[in-house]
Amino acid sequence: LIFLCVLQPTECFLSQSEEKQENTVKAKRRKKKKISDVLQKSAPKPAVPADLQNLLTQHFGENRSVIEIEELKLSDACFLPANDLTHSFSSYLKEICPKWAKLRRNHKEKKSVVMLVLCSSALRSLELIKSMTAFKGDCRVLKLFAKHIKIKEQMNMLEKGVFHIGVGTPGRVKALVEQDALCLTSTKYMILDWNWRDQKLRRMMDIPEV
Repeated sequence: LIFLCVLQPTECFLSQSEEKQENTVKAKRRKKKKISDVLQKSAPKPAVPADLQNLLTQHFGENRSVIEIEELKLSDACFLPANDLTHSFSSYLKEICPKWAKLRRNHKEKKSVVMLVLCSSALRSLELIKSMTAFKGDCRVLKLFAKHIKIKEQMNMLEKGVFHIGVGTPGRVKALVEQDALCLTSTKYMILDWNWRDQKLRRMMDIPEV
């Protein structure tokens, strides 16, 4: 930067054009920062059925008829209480699924899971698997994400073994369902990892691909 100074410099002034440039740069920086600031400051709150219903309506609203949109609506009876953010993952699962031991014992079907947990990334999947240790007991958990795991490998495991819980990403779960490798008829619970945010502060439902 070039400064214009008086002969006996007691203070310095930026030239006008440079001052404008610096202000523009600062404004841009502020604007970029503000977006993440807004996301950071919006405190997580427990999800409600309307959150998911509104998301479905927004996504399908442009290419579905009014009747088709109406058919997409799930009754309130389909929803269990959301985590009020005071529970750990294990304690939340214990609360919403008190008969888990019985469900686990009775589940004998291959290519299926009793509980399906959907989250935004492989790393988050691993984190959730670790945090459900107190709930899952000795049941079998299958990782349903793409990172370091080939889809053929997951298809073989589903075909040969019995798994009780699947934890993974929407993209890989969708691919397995479309290839008839994962059947959802035995699935009693689907958990959406609604509030967790990635490094870009996006929730799973904020990611366009999801």
